[in-house]
Amino acid sequence: MIIEAGHYALVLALVLSIVQGVLPFWGARAHDRTLIETSGPIALGVLFFIAASFAALTWAYVASDFSVLNVVQNSHSAKPLIYKISGVWGNHEGSMLLWVLILALFAALVVIFGRRLPPVLRADVLAVQGWIAAAFLVFIIAASNPFARVSPPPIEGQDLNPLLQDIGLALHPPLLYLGYVGFSMSFAFAVAALIEGRIDAAWARWVRPWTLAAWISLTLGIALGSYWAYYELGWGGFWFWDPVENASLLPWLAGTALLHSALVVEKRDALKIWTVLLAILTFSLSLLGTFLVRSGVLTSVHAFAVDPQRGLFILIILAVFIGGSLSLFAARAGALKPGGLFSPISREGGLVLNNLLLSAVTVTVLVGTLYPLALEAVTGHKISVGPPFFNATVGPLFLPLLIALPFGPLLAWKRGDIGAAAQRLLALMIAAALLAMVLIALVDGASIPAMLALALGAYVAVGGFSELVERSRLGRVSPAESLRRLVGLPRSAWGGALGHAGVGLTLIGIVAATAGLEEHGATLTQGQSIEAGGYTVTLERIEQRNGSNYRDLAGVFSIRRGGVEKGEVEAAKRIYIARGMETTEVGLVTFGLGQLYVVTGERSGGTTLDVRLSWRPLVLLIWGGAFIMAAGGLLSLADRRLRLGAPRRAAARSVPVAAE
Repeated sequence: MIIEAGHYALVLALVLSIVQGVLPFWGARAHDRTLIETSGPIALGVLFFIAASFAALTWAYVASDFSVLNVVQNSHSAKPLIYKISGVWGNHEGSMLLWVLILALFAALVVIFGRRLPPVLRADVLAVQGWIAAAFLVFIIAASNPFARVSPPPIEGQDLNPLLQDIGLALHPPLLYLGYVGFSMSFAFAVAALIEGRIDAAWARWVRPWTLAAWISLTLGIALGSYWAYYELGWGGFWFWDPVENASLLPWLAGTALLHSALVVEKRDALKIWTVLLAILTFSLSLLGTFLVRSGVLTSVHAFAVDPQRGLFILIILAVFIGGSLSLFAARAGALKPGGLFSPISREGGLVLNNLLLSAVTVTVLVGTLYPLALEAVTGHKISVGPPFFNATVGPLFLPLLIALPFGPLLAWKRGDIGAAAQRLLALMIAAALLAMVLIALVDGASIPAMLALALGAYVAVGGFSELVERSRLGRVSPAESLRRLVGLPRSAWGGALGHAGVGLTLIGIVAATAGLEEHGATLTQGQSIEAGGYTVTLERIEQRNGSNYRDLAGVFSIRRGGVEKGEVEAAKRIYIARGMETTEVGLVTFGLGQLYVVTGERSGGTTLDVRLSWRPLVLLIWGGAFIMAAGGLLSLADRRLRLGAPRRAAARSVPVAAE
């Protein structure tokens, strides 16, 4: 009965979503306040019914209800509870249900926190959200029903893919979806602005918190996915330029450009047309990622579905929303004035450069991802576009962006002085040089290009705080006065500094872990050792263990440095009984910001194991930098000015769209 109720709740949510897409929009056009105000209760109703449906599917997993096909295919009664719950979204059907749940949640948040929005704008935003929800609810009900029954029900399920039975993968998809779906808010605001013809500083300030929240979630989701690939697959890499990895990177790049572009609209009433287009394209790239993962056009450990019919359904949704929004943009954009003028050497000019380079990187990654698929579809020939292409093309595009990053906050609005900005950066450059020397000393055997890259990372990390140093007048006033100024700075200033510094730290981690990698392999018998990074790892014993739904063959190793005991680590090969699938359980030990990485192979004999040992200096900075970026975003999101919205005087600068 609970399963049928969950299915019925989806149908009710679909009906309400269609109503949400029609009534508020109609009311806004007819200036009917009663219809406009229906948008809030309807959006909350959609959330209620989707949440009820999601709860019903979760109950089926927790209770191991094997009369539900989705539970049979992705669960097992012996699976730990945490993975029964994460198994709800560890498959195509359940993940789509989570997708629309988050979409409905964002719409509800507009209702709750958007009371300061103009009623017509809020109604239009919620109407756009309603149509997106309706499209995906039709897709779920018609082609991806998570409540399909199986008769007769089997005694036991097939278990969840063992690679997904990990805490990182329990958190990774929800965070990614918060990012993907969160950009639907930017999209909805852009479409609503085009319909209403109100694109001004107030609009930009309303858009930025939603964009920032989505960007933070996507940043954390990508970081967790990267760390999962690093320790779970046993390959030791953190980014493989896999097409599905690229599918999450693309909206992140476009969203980063959107955040900076919206700032120009808010502060200088410029780049309005470009910002609206970016908002449309960012969500379009999120939809493209959804298509790539679920269409069957990709073979990847990340992909959910291999059903071309489902892919065609999503492709139709993609065409409707992207094509419709771009058509509206083409019809309306010509009537919009570009806004304020500024010199190329200015804060605005720096943000434009940021946008151009990020857009170029986005296009490069998009072409490298889609070209093999298009070529295969047209000619039948398969080619692989992998790390060599992306490293050779993306790196040179990021280089000028990273060099310019610390300069931007030091340039004045409208017209700046790059020479004066360089002078103000001098002290930070000296600090960055000292940090670079420390980093080079920590990375043994770094080549000259790696040393330069470490220096660049140090420059970006230290230079991220350039605006804080300038605004606190550090070194030019008393320390107490500088501290008072720092404490009084808005949270967005601190957030921007942390975000930029996080980029530099991630770059340092990537370069150090790659250039300083020391890796050795050997077949060890009990008592034998292998060395890397100055650490001696000794195989102490081999153990056979049984878990709730798996068996382990584990090697237990002791770690010494200079003859001093430093701890113990375990690495294993794990076989999941239900699927008969083997996974690698990596042994990780952290020393400072570096890690020892131990991987075992098959048992070579009664007391021997094949072992691969790696030392990766400063590798944790890769993900630490990403979390610092996200922390900077959270600080900016907490800025009181974003919560209160733009002052009313900004309305005077709104640009009306000519009537059609």
